[in-house]
Amino acid sequence: MPAYRDEKTGKWYVSCWYGDWTGKRKKKIKRGFETKRDALEWEREFQLQDSANPEMTFESFVDLYKQDISPKLKENSWITKENIIGKHLIPYFGKFRVCDITAKNVIDWQNEMLKRQVKDGEKYSPTYLKTIHNKLSSIFNHAIRFYGLKTNPAFVAGNMGTSRHAEMKFWTKDEYLKFAEVMMDKPIYYYAFEILYWCGIREGELLALTPSDFDSEKKTLRIDESYQRLKGRDVITCPKTRKSNRVITVPDFVCDEISDYLKMLYKSEENDRIFAALSKSSLNKQLKSGAEQAGVKKIRVHDLRHSHVSLLIDMGFSALAIGERLGHETAEITLTYAHLFPSRQTEMAEKLDEIRKESEDVQ
Repeated sequence: MPAYRDEKTGKWYVSCWYGDWTGKRKKKIKRGFETKRDALEWEREFQLQDSANPEMTFESFVDLYKQDISPKLKENSWITKENIIGKHLIPYFGKFRVCDITAKNVIDWQNEMLKRQVKDGEKYSPTYLKTIHNKLSSIFNHAIRFYGLKTNPAFVAGNMGTSRHAEMKFWTKDEYLKFAEVMMDKPIYYYAFEILYWCGIREGELLALTPSDFDSEKKTLRIDESYQRLKGRDVITCPKTRKSNRVITVPDFVCDEISDYLKMLYKSEENDRIFAALSKSSLNKQLKSGAEQAGVKKIRVHDLRHSHVSLLIDMGFSALAIGERLGHETAEITLTYAHLFPSRQTEMAEKLDEIRKESEDVQ
């Protein structure tokens, strides 16, 4: 199809036909191109998209990928995926035709990622590198499944990084109590950190809490929402996983503290967020400064959740019980925190020795 020049603006535009999802023919007009070449190139990419042809550029295919995938994901999940794609994948692969990208191209890209420095000379963590690569691989898999691509060059190249978790940081009870003491002159943060440490909930779950989630008679917190700040908007979503919807029984002293905090709030409605004045960044800032004042090691806000798990393991609770409290599958607790559970190998060997000796005595 030809490109046309708009006499009023001097810019170029194209007009072409395509079939929508019902099979109906529709007309598409795209304006504002500086050159005829740009207009024709856009039309070519549009036609390749419409025909689901892997000869389109990687950048064009990402637009299709977004149309297919984003409606199936929570908004915050897609934004996280989109940020990685826009920051790490499109700048390198954007102008390549999808069908022309080779395993060697992917290896070259991996080497760039491995050398890239984030800040203060630090490089991306192995876990993050694996996450980036997995995003690239999932795009190629989508092209194979639905758009006729023959092979996944990211799979052929092999992964980079590792899913192995970095050394887990957490506070002992004594370290937390030192921190809590210096936070007492900042009541809203003190109460927030008390809930995070003694209940083990996520930051987003804390920031979504309302008075209606707290039952002072049953001494429980209902967790069925999570708060996110997305593109300048307050967004309430469902928790991270289906199992994350749960009811937590809280210790008596935490129950009393929550009751005291709710009394401090001025005209708070049942469905108002009780920590609306806080944000993830402000929590992190206060955690950092409080740790310095208390003389304890620096950790992240999410590490308070790890600290809660460590405390429960030290108290002798099972992976099953801890998983129910945190909203995790038992297998995930076992895998993530295996190194914190006390080893029972010696006890197992002794028991096996006992039953072997019992069978010998019988003979």
